[in-house]
Amino acid sequence: MDDTCIFCSIDRETLAENELAFAILDRFPAATGHSLVIPRRHVLTMDELTGEEALALFALIRQVKTLLRERFGPDGFNIGINEGEAAGQTVMHLHIHIIPRTRGDVENPRGGIRKVLPCRRRYRHGEGPA
Repeated sequence: MDDTCIFCSIDRETLAENELAFAILDRFPAATGHSLVIPRRHVLTMDELTGEEALALFALIRQVKTLLRERFGPDGFNIGINEGEAAGQTVMHLHIHIIPRTRGDVENPRGGIRKVLPCRRRYRHGEGPA
């Protein structure tokens, strides 16, 4: 546990939880229902997880997706991890984003997370920026 880490000392309602992880709504959501799945143990990267922790995180992802489908009726999800400052991680405690998506929420969703680097978002020849 890291006393300076907001995820280690969080005091908020959880969406779901198990012995090794918990899920909360993101305070700065990219979309309605944007949630975070977080290991209870303070780790920075996926590489530091035990096998049991990894299984617990993925079990919660499935559970949270079910909850979000029931509450918000999304058409799809983006699920991702920002690992390290260079990848945009702002809270240095591993967390997995679950972002519900609906048809029409962006003009062209094709390529999904490939669009993280605008200069590399071409999905197929002739698509995206040159």
